[in-house]
Amino acid sequence: MQRFLFPRWVNPFLAVLGLAAIGGAGYAAVMGGLITDPETLNVGYKPEQPVPFSHALHAGQLKMDCRYCHNTVFDAAHAAVPPTATCINCHSPANADGQTALAAVRTDSPKLLPIHESWLTGKSVAWKRVHNLPEYVYFNHAAHVNSGVSCKTCHGRIDQMEVVYQHEQLSMAWCIDCHRNFKKELRPQEFVTKLDWQPPADWDEEAIEAHVQEFNINPQVHCAVCHR
Repeated sequence: MQRFLFPRWVNPFLAVLGLAAIGGAGYAAVMGGLITDPETLNVGYKPEQPVPFSHALHAGQLKMDCRYCHNTVFDAAHAAVPPTATCINCHSPANADGQTALAAVRTDSPKLLPIHESWLTGKSVAWKRVHNLPEYVYFNHAAHVNSGVSCKTCHGRIDQMEVVYQHEQLSMAWCIDCHRNFKKELRPQEFVTKLDWQPPADWDEEAIEAHVQEFNINPQVHCAVCHR
């Protein structure tokens, strides 16, 4: 049988292919290191919102419960972004006669114009997501808060933030570490949204273990938990 030989003009392409392979491996190594480095995982990400909503004022100074705005957090996988109607409950716009349909807190503030425009037109306010997990990651808010994991664990002291920013890495390693050492993040369910809560003397190892048994808390670390 006659042996097939590639023509000589193919030889330069072998060098190009080798360089491409080396370059691709280097690119993958660099990008892999960057996207898994805590400094590049959006820690500190603080987008400018269309309305300068202050959590430090609302959740901190006024002591508004997180569930007033994020009202699905105990029932659904997602903590709902509050609709315009929620804002209007307190910040109702005035009509031509200066009358308001609901509460009129700072009705004339120019900062509230996007809220009032949204209310009048029916178009949603273009809030910018701060904590944005990849599409291939499944996270259930209800499962966590109903187990006694506070908002503070993932979001930090939101009640002290004038502008909300990403406080934690939210990386796979960070989540796995929390699942492996979850007991330190637990608290009584009624204090999940009380971000300044400090464990009392009776919240000891025995009480935590009783809490774990009562709510059947057994965090898993296998892939199918988050990658579904």
